Amino acid sequence: MHFKLIIALIEDDKTDAVMEAARKEGATGATLVNQARGEGLETAKTFLGLSLETQRDMLLLLVEEHLARKILERIAAVAKLDTTPGAGIAFQIDVEDAVGVASQVKRLTTVVEEEL
Repeated sequence: MHFKLIIALIEDDKTDAVMEAARKEGATGATLVNQARGEGLETAKTFLGLSLETQRDMLLLLVEEHLARKILERIAAVAKLDTTPGAGIAFQIDVEDAVGVASQVKRLTTVVEEEL
């Protein structure tokens, strides 16, 4: 079984909705890193020296490669990544090898067979 790593940097108020949507598309879990910061095309706005930017969460999802694109597209839709400037970013990268996923492989085998 081959995996992809989806990395999503999203507004922290959308984390729960994104996690729920990813699970519905076949993700079996995620690692959440709180309070990530980033900067896009526009620099962050400040007011009296205080930053007005929203906090971001970083979600790391190790997913089966056949499910990865659907999960990525669902994350983009729920977090409004393509329609709202500054909403965040999500991308996937290939995973050469992974350990500690034996229980996920058992569950995903039937899910992937149904997809194919």
